[in-house]
Formats: sequence, C-alpha cells, structure tokens
Amino acid sequence: MGFSTPPASASVDVFWRNNNPSASVRSPDVMDMRAARHLLQLLRSGEHVHELAASPGRIHPSSPSSLVRETEDEGDWRPQLCELVRFSKHPALSPAVSEVIGIPALAAMSPVAFFLAIASLLSHQQPVLAAGPCWRDTACTGPAEAAFPGEWDEYNFAPANRTVSPVSYFSPGGGAPAPFSGEVMLEGSSKTQLIFDFGKEVGGIVTIRYSATGSGNLGLAFTEAKNWTGEASDSSNGSFQPDGALFAPITTTSGSHYTMPDDKLRGGFRYLTLFTPSSSSVQVQVHGIVVELAFQPSWSNLRAYQGYFSCSDPVLTRIWYAGAYTLQTNAVPPHTGRHFPILGSGWSNELDLSAGTSAGTVYVDGSKRDRTVWPGDLVVAVPSILVSTGDWEGVASTLNILYHVQTSAGELPFAGPGMTTYGSDTYHMITLIGTFDYFLWTDDRGWLETIYPKYRQAMAFITAKIDGTGLLSVTGTNDWGRVFQGGRNTAANMLLYRVLTSASQLATWAGDSASSTTWSQQAATLKAAVAQMNYDPAAGAFRDNDTDSIHPQDGNALALMYSVPPASAMAAISTALTKNWIGIGALAPELPGNLVGFGQSFEIKGHFVAQQAGRALDLMRRAWGWYLDSPYGTASTCIEGYLADGSFGYRSKYGYADEYSYTSHAHGWSTGPTDALTSYLVGLTVTAPGGAEWGLAPQFGGLTSAEAGFTTPRGKFSAKWASRPDGYTLAWAAPADTRGVLVLPGRDGKPAQRVSIDGVARAIAAPEVNAASGAVTIAAGGGSHSLTVVY
Repeated sequence: MGFSTPPASASVDVFWRNNNPSASVRSPDVMDMRAARHLLQLLRSGEHVHELAASPGRIHPSSPSSLVRETEDEGDWRPQLCELVRFSKHPALSPAVSEVIGIPALAAMSPVAFFLAIASLLSHQQPVLAAGPCWRDTACTGPAEAAFPGEWDEYNFAPANRTVSPVSYFSPGGGAPAPFSGEVMLEGSSKTQLIFDFGKEVGGIVTIRYSATGSGNLGLAFTEAKNWTGEASDSSNGSFQPDGALFAPITTTSGSHYTMPDDKLRGGFRYLTLFTPSSSSVQVQVHGIVVELAFQPSWSNLRAYQGYFSCSDPVLTRIWYAGAYTLQTNAVPPHTGRHFPILGSGWSNELDLSAGTSAGTVYVDGSKRDRTVWPGDLVVAVPSILVSTGDWEGVASTLNILYHVQTSAGELPFAGPGMTTYGSDTYHMITLIGTFDYFLWTDDRGWLETIYPKYRQAMAFITAKIDGTGLLSVTGTNDWGRVFQGGRNTAANMLLYRVLTSASQLATWAGDSASSTTWSQQAATLKAAVAQMNYDPAAGAFRDNDTDSIHPQDGNALALMYSVPPASAMAAISTALTKNWIGIGALAPELPGNLVGFGQSFEIKGHFVAQQAGRALDLMRRAWGWYLDSPYGTASTCIEGYLADGSFGYRSKYGYADEYSYTSHAHGWSTGPTDALTSYLVGLTVTAPGGAEWGLAPQFGGLTSAEAGFTTPRGKFSAKWASRPDGYTLAWAAPADTRGVLVLPGRDGKPAQRVSIDGVARAIAAPEVNAASGAVTIAAGGGSHSLTVVY
C-alpha cells in the first residue's frame, strides 16, 4: 500500500504549523532551519512523513531560494540527511530508492532541489513497506481522538504510530542493554546473535534494512518472554514445541531489505533475535528494524481510547492500562488467524476468521496464540473492552461470527473458525452473556432484531439440559482447562444463572414477555437448588458439584460475581477464596498448582460484589502487579496463567505438554481488572440500553481517590471520588437525557450524616438507607454534578 496523501495545501500548512509553532502567519516562501532539523527527526522516526508527500503541490522549482534559509552556525546538514535517506527507518526511503537517484547527486543539490527531491520521492515512489494509519486495506472506522485525554495517558502502552522500532538491544552473553539507534553490526563468532527489545508487546510484520559482506542467512526468532530469547521462537502453532525461525538469504549488498511474508505475521512478541549461523562468515550491518503493527486494524490512532482510569495507586492504574493494551493486541485483522490443522513446525497466521461475515476486527484469545475466537474468553474481555478502548464494533463482529457458525440444533461453538468445534456448555453460555453485554452497552436495536431468533434457539438448547432438580446437568464438557467438568457443576450453573437473569431482561427489551417470565422463573429455581445441593456450610464455599469435595475458584468467584448466595454466605465465600492465596496470586484448586488469569478475573470482581474492595485490590497487586514488574514478561500485558513457583509454565502438566514457552503473555481472559476498577472501584456502570440509565456505587479499598470514564453511542460518562477526613466527595458527568442511581457508602455500618448535591443539602429519607451496610441509595440526573458526603 502507499501513503495516504492529503490535499497539498492542508498538508504543507500542517507541516509548517508543526515545525514553526511560534509563527503567527505562515510564509509560503520561507521554511527556516527549524523545519529542516525537524525533517531530520521525521526521517529518523518515520512519523508524519505522509505530510511531506503532498509538498510538491506547494513547493515547486520556481520557489525562491529562500525556501530553506541556512544560517552560519547551522553548518551543512545535507550530508547527514543524505545518510539518513539511505538508511532511514522509514521504508519509503529505502536504499533501493536512494540508489536510483544517487546519494552523491543528492549531496550536491541546492537546499531547494534537495527538498524537492525528497518530496518527489515520497509522492511518486512505491515504498517497500508503507504502513498507513490503519492496517493494510482495512477501512478506518475507529475513533480519531481519545475521549478523555489527561495525565493518565502516560500509562497508556499503545504506540503513537503503526510502525515501531526496538528501544534497545543486548547480547545473549549478558551485559547491559544498549539503546538501539537503528545501526548495529552482526559479525564473526562474537556477535552472531543480537536480541532486540521493543520494551512491550508488539505484533505484526517485521522489515529489516541492512547492508552486507559475504553470503549466508539472517535468522529471525521471536518471543514474548525474555526466558526464550535465542535462535528458536517461542511456541505458538499448537504442536507444543518451539516454532523455529525465519531465514532471509543474504548476499553482498550496499543496501537492501527483508520483509517477512504476510503469512508469517508474528502476532505477539517483545523480543526479536537476529542471528547468523555460527559457521557463517557473512557480516550484516543492520540499518533499521520496524514492525508494522497489525492489531486494532481499523484504528488510525491506536491511543484513541474511549475510556480511561486513574487512581491514587499508580500500580492499579498501570494494571488497568495493561488490560486495555492486551485487548488491543487481541483485536486482529480477520485474515490473520492461526493456521489449522496444527502445523508440525514453523507457524502461519493466514486463516480467515470471519466465517463469511463482514468483520473488520475480530477478538481472539491471545495475540501470539491461539489467534482463535474462543468464546469463553469473552466473558472477561467484552466488559473490559467496552470500558477501555470502547471498540463495540469489534465486539459485534466477533459475536456475529459465533452466531454465524451456530448449529441447526442451536448450539454455539466451543471454538470459532477454523477450528469450529462444539461440545462446551460453558462457552455456549458465555456467548449468550456477551450478547446481553453488547446490547446493554449499545442499544443496537437493529442488531438485536437480527440476532434474537438465534439467541432464542441457543437458549432453548441450553435450558433443555436443566434436569429435575432445577440445575444444569453439563453434557458438553469442553471447558477452559479445568481438570474436570460435567454433571451439576457449580461454575456452569452460576453461568446459567447469569444467562437466565440477563435473558429475561433482554427478552423484555425485545418484546418477548413470555420468554422473559419463563427464564426468570428458571433462574429463581436454579438459585435455590444450587445453594441446597452444592453449598458446603462447613467450608463456607461451594463444592465443584453435588458429589465431590473440591471448592473451586471459578465456581465460587462466579457465585459472588452474580450474587447467587445470600449475604451471609457471600461474606463466607469471599473469606474462603483467600485460603488459596499465595504471594503472587490465587491458586485454582480445579487446576492444581496453577494461577489462572481467567479465574482470578472472576475472583477480584467477586470480592468487590461482596463489598471486600481491599481484598480485590490486594489480589490485583499480587497477581497482575507481580507480572508487570517481572523482568522476564512483557511489562505491558496480562499473562494467560502461570505456576505457583512463578514460572510461566501454565498448564504444562495439564494439556500443554510441558512446553513452558507456549503460554500466552497477552490474553484477553486475564483483563478482568480493567472492567473491575471502572465498574466496582469507581463504581460507574450502564444499567439500561445505551446508558439511558446508569449506576454509581463507589468502593474505596484504602485508596484516597479514583476516577474513570467510558463512552457509549449515547455519549460520554465519567465519575470520580476523593476521600476527606470527614467523608468524601463524588462527581459525575453523563448525557443530559439520562438518569442514574447513586449508592453512597457509609462508614462502619452507619449512613452519612449529611449529603449535599451541587452545594445544596439533600435530606436522607429512611427508605433510602440500607440498615445492614449504612449505604444510602438516591436518584440522580444526567449532566455534570458534584456531591459531598459527611459521616
């Protein structure tokens, strides 16, 4: 693809304003040395070069020689710029292009002619790789700007451009990393391998510019974790062995490039190892490395989040943004899924995930692997997407794919295209939960009208498995990786309870009152039955099913999340879950020795629902904070799971064939804190379609302040709170045509003594006070308001 070329007049004006900020009026005939110096910076970074592509329309041979005004103290900057042209990080100025016009000729040009040559090249030459604002031929449908810009943007891991370069490199033998400026030599036996660190998770197509002496191969190997840097990529293809490397044939050249084939796109990595075989005598001078990022393909601005979060604990703020960035890396172009059937060696990411739909973005489980739509992950991922990036279009596309491969019996898949497997009652139900979450957020009536017949068929499929006890008897036993599934499983029944209650509400919105009543009655029956048959009063927790003695993390955390037990049991279950805690998170008894981002995401939300905010935040810091601070991880994303000893061998003994490098380090099912911090800590939620109604129920957890915001098709919503010695302040902003409910926490079980809204005292009526907790519930309107609570 080529550069996007805006109208010439607009482009040059933008370039002038950007580089001459002090100029009140732009002169069409003068570009001073500040602009020339900035051109050097542009060529180094590859930023904004498309703006120069339109310059010939305004800068032409008849322009006065004062176009570029050199001063005595600037010196001759053209040779330096010539060298940058030859070895620029920007692929459009590749060595091949430079050789066509001749570097010596460029150096001899006048300043005016020099700028004309650069502009002409950018306008008319076909670049080796020209990363546009969106991925390849993807339509740019995403937001252009962040909805809530602010100081919290420093925590945003998303790159400013779709092309990125390493920040440092190091040798496998050790030593401190060196900053990567674009130039480095691979030579001889001592430097046959160099490891390039991008500083965070990236993914896409790599281009390397180089010159070389001799013949041989240049190898490329990738890994998310530092543990597996070397001459073989970490494992991703499903065969549970290292993926190997790519090799570029090298011959003597004064300048060339290698771009990896599209089907070899590497979806997730932090480290790139470049190497030459130890027996080779080839010397390779690297002149630039860039990755064309493939994720979030329809966004021209990868930092244009439609939500935000900030609080008084920077660790928690960083965790929120790590979850958001993880989900971005999981938002992939539809034709970049992992190859299936599984390859025996190497990797290929060319599979069409769209199932014949018009999807522009598809949410997969992990950026490196499996690059497959696993519906189970969506129960965590979808709420976190909606409160952070706000990419509800991608959510809709992903749900459409799952419904597109629904069977004639109404069953939804365990895994989407091209695995397209079935036999999972839990994953079937999670697609139904995602359907509710999407409609609640968007009020997309046209979509609901299309999907609802399929939704009803899927409801009939799963409710037919309710047995005479009122509980679901699981026969589709495929699940997330737990050791056992089947029968009257607690986790599955908690999911069904959520399915039934949300389906009852969705049916009401769809005008299907008969189904709404039926599903509501089934939910009530299930709620009573699961407490009677699966709850263990002695342990203060649910058993895995009605016949065993394991007390699972997932089943108990889901029970809390969905408020299934009575209040007294809620407190006991929250306490019981902490018995599985270790220094780096919460163990999952249903998968011995493992700590799982999926279950831990449920657990933090469950503690919040049980009004145990301190526990929820503690677990976030133990698990997510630990991983972000690990010197071996991505320092930017959320890991799939890990072992009790802190190694990355998640499921190594339970399905991953002892291949530690197979673990995904950017996994959507581990992003629960992103939703939890917005929806429970700040307490801002959508309660009616599109945000027509909303709730605000803050919890403090020992923090002094927190704030968050998100966007629905109706508009922007935000809230913040801050503690005071005698109480706290609360503020919110919502579209004027909305209404909300505030739940104001008390202290030590006692309600607030005084409440004022926008400076006006507001009396508290007895029915508004929860006698058990001291919380006060009052109605609120849209618009911008502030409130003060005094205990």
